[in-house]
Amino acid sequence: MLRVLAPSTDPQSLGFLFRKRRFRYFIRLLNPIVEEKRIAGTLPVTILDIGGLESFWNSTDLLNRVEFHFTLANLRKMDTHCQNVESVVGDATKLPFEDKSFDIVFSNSVIEHLYSYENQVKMASEASRVGKHYFIQTPNKHFFIEPHYLLPFFQYLPQSAKLWILLNTKLSRGYKWSEKAAKGYVSQVQLLTRKQIRKIFPGSHIYNERFIGMTKSFAAHNFPLSSD
Repeated sequence: MLRVLAPSTDPQSLGFLFRKRRFRYFIRLLNPIVEEKRIAGTLPVTILDIGGLESFWNSTDLLNRVEFHFTLANLRKMDTHCQNVESVVGDATKLPFEDKSFDIVFSNSVIEHLYSYENQVKMASEASRVGKHYFIQTPNKHFFIEPHYLLPFFQYLPQSAKLWILLNTKLSRGYKWSEKAAKGYVSQVQLLTRKQIRKIFPGSHIYNERFIGMTKSFAAHNFPLSSD
């Protein structure tokens, strides 16, 4: 049974189904890079996941494969269990890596959690700097459902109204939010528009994730597109 209100980490959630479809597109972009490095004898493909978790990659078939090495960059050290995964402490706006240190910089629904557009610009610049290729996904601000609260047009409300709804009603995800969680999310989540994505990732390709004819989220990337 599809659990619409469940977080995207839940395999039965709508968000998980979107994530799975998006990842299939990423794999199509990734495969030529893998083959190129295989021919050149330069495997593994190094992937930096900004704000990532091992559990995310565990839902794919890439973990424990010798063709890949994952580095997870977060504000604190994360537990890892696979040989080809390491965790490092790193700020998305100032990554502790040299230029073009990774074959791919990947990030899933992180850039909208950086409190300000200024920080989002910094993260975009850092992803472009440390990666030969990047794939950065984020929700579309103008999609009618705000994905963090699952409420229509919630993103356009003033902060005071958002907090009142979260603290005093069960409209968001079926429960009242704690004051700490509500204030934290309302201050940190800054959704981006297509125009802003194009501006901070100049020259990128934009993958549009669509739902009932509307763009739910974007992924900006600089992988070469196949001609087929």
